Amino acid sequence: MAKLTLPQLERHLFGAADILRGAMDAAEYKDYLFGMLFLKRASDQYDFTRKLIKAEHLANGVGEEQAELTSRSKSQHLRHGGGFTVPEAARWETIVEQSRKADVVLGDMLTKALRALEDENPTSLGGVLGHIDFTKKALTRVRLQKLIDHFGRYKLANTDFEFPDLLGAAYEYLIKEFADSAGKKGGEFYTPREVVRMMVRLVDPQEGHKVYDPCSGSAGMLIAAHEHVREHGGQADTLLLAGQEPATGVWAMSKMNMILHGIVDASIINGDTLAEPLHKTGGELERFDQILSNPPFSLNYDRESMQHKERMAFGWTPEGGKKADLMFVQHMLSVLVPNGIGATVMPHGVLFRGGEEGKIRQAMIENGRLEAVIGLPANIFYGTGIPACILIIRGHNGPADPARRGKVLFINADREFTAGRAQNHLGYEHIEKIVSAFRDYADIPAFSRAVPIAELADNDYNLNIRRYVDNTPPPEPQDVRAHLHGGIPKSEVAARAHLFEAYGIDVRQLFAEKNADYYDFPPEGPAAVTARIPILAAPREAQFRQAVDAWWQDHEKHLRALPGTQEKLLMSTRAELLDSFVTTLEPSGLLDRHQLAGAIASWWGEVQYDLKTLAANDFPEVIEGWVSSIEAAFEENEFDDAKAKQRRTAEKRKARDHQIVPVLLPSYLEELDRAEAHRADLEARYKAATTRSFDDEDGSEMEETLTTTELNQLRTCLNTAKRKIKKLEAEFTTRLHASSEKLNKDQKAHLTLKLFYNTLIIRIEAFIITGRHTIEETSVVLSSKYATPLSTIENKRKSFEISLSAELKELGYA
Repeated sequence: MAKLTLPQLERHLFGAADILRGAMDAAEYKDYLFGMLFLKRASDQYDFTRKLIKAEHLANGVGEEQAELTSRSKSQHLRHGGGFTVPEAARWETIVEQSRKADVVLGDMLTKALRALEDENPTSLGGVLGHIDFTKKALTRVRLQKLIDHFGRYKLANTDFEFPDLLGAAYEYLIKEFADSAGKKGGEFYTPREVVRMMVRLVDPQEGHKVYDPCSGSAGMLIAAHEHVREHGGQADTLLLAGQEPATGVWAMSKMNMILHGIVDASIINGDTLAEPLHKTGGELERFDQILSNPPFSLNYDRESMQHKERMAFGWTPEGGKKADLMFVQHMLSVLVPNGIGATVMPHGVLFRGGEEGKIRQAMIENGRLEAVIGLPANIFYGTGIPACILIIRGHNGPADPARRGKVLFINADREFTAGRAQNHLGYEHIEKIVSAFRDYADIPAFSRAVPIAELADNDYNLNIRRYVDNTPPPEPQDVRAHLHGGIPKSEVAARAHLFEAYGIDVRQLFAEKNADYYDFPPEGPAAVTARIPILAAPREAQFRQAVDAWWQDHEKHLRALPGTQEKLLMSTRAELLDSFVTTLEPSGLLDRHQLAGAIASWWGEVQYDLKTLAANDFPEVIEGWVSSIEAAFEENEFDDAKAKQRRTAEKRKARDHQIVPVLLPSYLEELDRAEAHRADLEARYKAATTRSFDDEDGSEMEETLTTTELNQLRTCLNTAKRKIKKLEAEFTTRLHASSEKLNKDQKAHLTLKLFYNTLIIRIEAFIITGRHTIEETSVVLSSKYATPLSTIENKRKSFEISLSAELKELGYA
């Protein structure tokens, strides 16, 4: 039986959400779905481990009864890495059996099942599941039965997954979907993953370090720190991860998130960090190497009841003005080790508000505790469209590099984003640019600048980012002489020389020489300049594509070595591919290192789960996973409402567009295209024949061109065409599966690598085309300014006046 793929599990979990959607909002029903998922997962893994233990003891000659008793032992499950001990009331087979009994109250049964699981595993699950109450009125028996039946469709033990941490990845997906649905409330427990990845790279945790999030939400930042260490070849299990979260439901979510990612020893505590920090050693606050956090913006706080007031060494903001932001920052500063580093998201107000906040800001800077301020784009966080910033803070020893002391680095990245329909996003290339600027502590025009503290003092410690790094585009230059007499200023072309040079374009092939200071448009006109750009850029683009292809041919051996390694080689492969790609291709000059790093990193992000499948299995399993995921998109769901059906239609379309489909089914797609074209032709003819039309001259109704018999024949042909398409669509998954089964192992390996490469090329092409379009836009701008000088306009005006005067004279008006 095929193993469960990530797209299948994501659809499965979203289908479970469909059952509850409408009964309550996402902020409420997420707890019930997480509870059901955790219950099913724990039970399935327990059953698998129990059977494994029993079989092992039977093979060693132990009797049936004793083997069964031993298989239920908690110590045996721990020895086999089985996770939790699951009592009878929490086992899935019990839940399914009891759910069919009319006298059983389903909500009460499920609530007791979660509490029984928690009580059986108090150390790891204490307080995590007990708050979930399925007896809520909106959770009718019908809904709960549907939920039980739905979760019963798939087994969720480790051996049922195509790669080991699939369930953790799916849980992250579900959290994001809930954040999307929850709107503003989503920001309470979810920070966009691209922001999290960037923050983790900025603080760069290493194995053996202690990482802390005082407002941990769903624990995404701590999990990302764990993944960062693993991705860089470190022993991630040596990290000490700690967090505190005030909302009980969100805290429980974070505990489950950690467990499902295989992180069982993190210290996530339920409580208000500002009021009472709970991570202590010997009565003293615990200290950490790195801090990552996105605290809630603009809260009030109570100074009187606050524990450990010594944390606020730089001062106190007003209690009632929703200005607790810098109180969170001071808490973080107080728990950093002397050489520690932290990254925290903050509203822009902390950078320039005066009063007590200004004094705190001044003290932080003068004590060397602020290393960098990074301005982010607007509309990238849930719950707010306003731009935010990231503060990089330091322990009391200040920055490790002496060259950074006495300065604050400002990075203005508010233009570094990819526009989205509802939200903007940081792309990998944007992250690379920001991280590189911070690591280099570099002065980059209109992007970053290291500002001496003396200059900050001259500005009353106002940290408004644009004051120090203004990235406002300069006004478009206007050459009066060119406007009057024509020509293109060579100075303006020279200012854009880097664009032309990157694509190997000699501007003398675009423009004609006019004189020492000006070019001219070619005789064919300004449009010819834009038309020539793709032609002139083609050789350099082809050369670059050949370099990418050569790099791939040289490095695909690393991917061929992955099967069966269980991720042992995965992270070293990642490092080799990411580093060598930039090193090999940067000298070409077509794309800069940020674009190259962004392209290869985003490629890895897209295919990483396929690569995990490859490492855990082999190439045939990757193909099998793709086919299974496509098939799953076409499975019918009896719980679908109108909205879910609409989404499923979109999923089917997306699945049919998977890049493996045209490779496996080229003739099928041609047949389907012909059938759809034939149907469209018949529909157009039928519509024309049955739609009344009128003669343009007198408005009388025109006679129909088809007789009744011909019209009936046309209708019959149309219905036949529709049935053929329906039949072809019904055969899609069957044909796809059959075609994949015809491939041998070598063919599957070749196809997998080919599609991996195609995925990379798609990303590379996007950067190439964007760069070329930038040059074309430059041509259009120059044309719009200088293609028609004033002298030409004057001549046209005079010519028009002469022509008009002649017309008027001929008509007798002049």
